[in-house]
Amino acid sequence: MTIRKVYFASRELAESLIGKPSIAVISITDPGTPEANLHAHFEHVLRLAFYDAVPADEYLPAPIPGLFDYPMARQIATFVQDLHHAPDEVSMLVHCEYGVSRSAAVALFVEAFTGAPLISREFSSEANQWVVEQLSQLRPELDIDIPPADAALERRTMPRPT
Repeated sequence: MTIRKVYFASRELAESLIGKPSIAVISITDPGTPEANLHAHFEHVLRLAFYDAVPADEYLPAPIPGLFDYPMARQIATFVQDLHHAPDEVSMLVHCEYGVSRSAAVALFVEAFTGAPLISREFSSEANQWVVEQLSQLRPELDIDIPPADAALERRTMPRPT
């Protein structure tokens, strides 16, 4: 299942989609909240629960309960690697509550790990830096490139093709 495209989205959007075996999902929710109600036809789903947070400073060092950690990073890497080395093609959808920071960080990792294009990459500038750092420590050979904050603005101001 070579990963051919990567997307990131909100929980609401992910729950509204009709599942397909050709779409794998990394589902990120907050600890203590119900799992996302994903369509049954999504065959490959990795569910994780962690907060959209970063350690504040040396007075509040990791690990903090509910914070993204190394074992979660390993789960993501293993899930992505297994799918990417399987024979069929899939697209990867990563979702979190609002589809802004946690899902963007993981989607950027999937892009760097597999070489699959991240669709609407320019909107991933708010990727959770802590998640990116933990995934980078797991795979230091990867260049997880967060786009600049003005990348989305540039796309929004470009004229649409006619």
